[in-house]
Amino acid sequence: MSLTYTAGSLVAARGREWVVLPESAPDMLVLRPLGGSEDDIAAVFPAFEEVRPAEFAAPSPADLGDQRAAGLLRTALRIGFRAGAGPFRSLASIAVEPRAYQLVPLLMALRQRTVRLLISDDVGIGKTIEAGLIAKELLAQGEATRLAVLCSPSLAEQWQGELREKFGIDAELVLASTVSRLERGLELGQSLFDKHPFTIISTDFIKSTRHREDFVRHCPDLVIVDEAHSCVAADDTAQGGTSSSTNQLRYELLRKVSADADRHLLLLTATPHSGKESAFRNLLGLVRPELATLDLESPAGRAKLAEHFVARKRADVRVYLTKEEDGLADDSLAERTAFPSDRWTKDEPYKLTPAYRALLDDAIAYARDRVEEAGEQGKREARIAWWSVIALLRSMVSSPAAAAQTLKTRSESAVARTAHEADLLGAPVAADSADNDRLEGMDVAPGAAESEDAGSRLLELAERAAQLVGPAEDAKLKALTRHLKGLIAEGYHPIVFCRYIPTAEYLAGQLDGKLGRKTKVAAVTGTLSPQQRLERIEQLAAEAAEDGDPAVRRVLIATDCLSEGVNLQHHFDAVVHYDLAWNPTRHDQREGRVDRYGQKRDQVRVITMYGEDNGIDGKVLEVLFKKHRQIMKDLGISVSVPDETASGVTDAVVEWLLLHGRQGSQESLFEMDTRQESFDRIEREWNSAAEREKTSRSKYAQRAIHPEEVAREVAAVRAALGGADEVRGFALEALRDLDALVRDPRDGTGDFTAQVGGTPAGLRDALAATLGNRLVEEDRQIPFRSTPAIARGEAALVRTDPAIGAVASYVLDSALDANTLGPRPARRCGVVTTDAVTIRTTLLLVRYRFHLTLPSRTGERQVVAEDARLLAYEGMPSRARWLDDNAATALLAARASANTHEQAARNAISRALDGLPDLDGHLTEYGTSLAAELDASHRRVRKANEEIVRGLKVVPQEPADVLGVYVYVPQQPVSTVSGAEA
Repeated sequence: MSLTYTAGSLVAARGREWVVLPESAPDMLVLRPLGGSEDDIAAVFPAFEEVRPAEFAAPSPADLGDQRAAGLLRTALRIGFRAGAGPFRSLASIAVEPRAYQLVPLLMALRQRTVRLLISDDVGIGKTIEAGLIAKELLAQGEATRLAVLCSPSLAEQWQGELREKFGIDAELVLASTVSRLERGLELGQSLFDKHPFTIISTDFIKSTRHREDFVRHCPDLVIVDEAHSCVAADDTAQGGTSSSTNQLRYELLRKVSADADRHLLLLTATPHSGKESAFRNLLGLVRPELATLDLESPAGRAKLAEHFVARKRADVRVYLTKEEDGLADDSLAERTAFPSDRWTKDEPYKLTPAYRALLDDAIAYARDRVEEAGEQGKREARIAWWSVIALLRSMVSSPAAAAQTLKTRSESAVARTAHEADLLGAPVAADSADNDRLEGMDVAPGAAESEDAGSRLLELAERAAQLVGPAEDAKLKALTRHLKGLIAEGYHPIVFCRYIPTAEYLAGQLDGKLGRKTKVAAVTGTLSPQQRLERIEQLAAEAAEDGDPAVRRVLIATDCLSEGVNLQHHFDAVVHYDLAWNPTRHDQREGRVDRYGQKRDQVRVITMYGEDNGIDGKVLEVLFKKHRQIMKDLGISVSVPDETASGVTDAVVEWLLLHGRQGSQESLFEMDTRQESFDRIEREWNSAAEREKTSRSKYAQRAIHPEEVAREVAAVRAALGGADEVRGFALEALRDLDALVRDPRDGTGDFTAQVGGTPAGLRDALAATLGNRLVEEDRQIPFRSTPAIARGEAALVRTDPAIGAVASYVLDSALDANTLGPRPARRCGVVTTDAVTIRTTLLLVRYRFHLTLPSRTGERQVVAEDARLLAYEGMPSRARWLDDNAATALLAARASANTHEQAARNAISRALDGLPDLDGHLTEYGTSLAAELDASHRRVRKANEEIVRGLKVVPQEPADVLGVYVYVPQQPVSTVSGAEA
């Protein structure tokens, strides 16, 4: 008769020991190797294969390790855990160690039956990480089965990389460029949203009626919307503009998606207001319909909103979980996040050369004549001329290359049939929208010609522009070279942002070889696909690193195709605005690429170049940028400038320029009777938007989760899984002990390299499978990086990296098998003579297994989870005095202060092993207590969701496994105390 095995019990089969999983049936056992991962799960049929109960064998007293044995074995064991027993099922399986403040949205999510959150943390705090944590957890718990991320096409590949590298979620890109390939693989009548459970979808692509309706019908049960403010429009927004109509289409899509009350929805934006109260209300209505009409002035209304809305500035999280700021008992869990503390900002003017001034004056004269002439021809012609003139003037002040291109190219608005159509075609390429989705393709130099063949006057201007290339006649280029040399001399790696592709390519060509022999220059523009852009940046970083010279500098020339979404803080630390944008929000986006979490510089440098005498830049800087900076200084946050506000100012600047030329007094701009009322209205609207943003941040900021609650969960996670420093220390020690050649530069990055040609064959084979055969066989240096974003042939110093897993697996397996040939870094026993103890103290490394019953919206899930704990006692096993958890962990740091005689060591460890049966009662009691703590932790995290926690059970599986026994002997014998043996 076959035996029945409970989930969590140990069995022996196929020459090894296994853990029985809940999916087992009497005639088929689903097993995971003891200490193995989910990838090693196998099915065994007891009717055809021998299966018998197993017990974990005690350590052998003949197999002693040194003072580091316990720590190495513990970390190797914990790295192998992929599903902890605590309430966060996913944290053991992700390749990023979240900051404590990033757990707040996750805690908020787990208190909701259906997760609906608006995450509005400041730029650079880590909204992508926060959303990824929630998504991974909901998928791990079975609360969600499919995921869709809606984002702009320029951010899609970055989202794909973040989800894959950090969260192990392999999502398919659904873009205009990929949909044909994806649809070819579908069966008849099948939706691609059903075929692919995880997708990242372009908001531009999904706007089309056919795809929009297909998505709504087959929408996943978890949706993340990035830059959510671009998916709603204010109720009073003027109709007819491309931005408002596009936002309306997205809004209608999200209304349909959010209408399903059981669908999880995460909305991400750093600017929830975007200057409009009604837009904010519409955004809240997507989260929960009732939030749109809440009285946010009342405490009850704000408390309700706080359950779904989190908005924090950098100052709120720069120092977190402290006694002084957060009311905790001490600073043991205090976390300091390395945001740059300051932006060093300077406006640098330049003056045109005489030849360039003459060209610009003639261009302005042409523009004036063209606008006057078109005004007499009709409204359509006037609007075409207006946008052509703006394109001409903007290109002129950008660079000679952009000017020459624009003068020879037909205007985008020239094909318009009506004045309204001319505005729709001309505005996107001539203005600087704050709408991130409109960045893609907007760096092409616009056209100024209004027919296929540019007129002789334009061609003559184009020829003159082409003759002004180079620093002799281009004072702006000359000034840039000076500024870059200054930044490089101070050790900075700058990004130079331009408006147009010809300007970026022109600068890259002109600067190559002009900034010093040790400076690498590259350009990234919209001519490259998003993936190619990332590859070009990595190539530039790799070329600079290949030289191995710390004096090598990187300079990146980029258009605004990189001003949003791409994280550049690891490679660059300064920004030069070569072309002044016509909306300050665009500058914020550019600077936000480097001024964010992970930037090693405490001070990011920003240089804004502007033409002192070109008639445009100085006025835009005075009217828009200084006001924007003052608001940021007053509030500590950036307030997005609405497009209509920015365009109102720049229209006035161009009108003034056409009337007065470059030499008109600046004050006259503000004295124009036709514009004064407009400027006053803009000032009022902007101040109102700033005040609303300030109110939002102070009144409606996250209050639902107290720091003490976060601290409790952070302490539990760290106790169960360890941290990044532990993984790095383990990898360094283990590789050295396994005869790898390790080079640790100790340069502050945390990176090191290892050659593994001398390591045991079993480890080499495992590393070759993950890193590539050639790398291992040729004994090349393998980089171990502190970031999870790695190239092929590199390893990340995170617990989920396959190479780290291979090292941990080898250390654990060799510790459990005393017959393993070659070096064995960890052992299951050890005796250390140390002055860290005054009484003989024994440390136990114990593995507990738990059978969890986890209710969810989709039904109960049965899970077997593991936990590794350190327990320590003083004296004899029969009269053990147990230490607390902190004291037990502290023993790992104890170092030998004297040699231990071999025979004395064997006698000491033998007595400890013989006494293990006397400890069974305490080990069982500890396991029961740990199960009760885990049960309480699950209920605490989900305390607002009674339906979910009602059927929760956590049952310890007995007996616990004693993996390691380590005896610490005092250096000088002391008398026994209270029966404890000295």
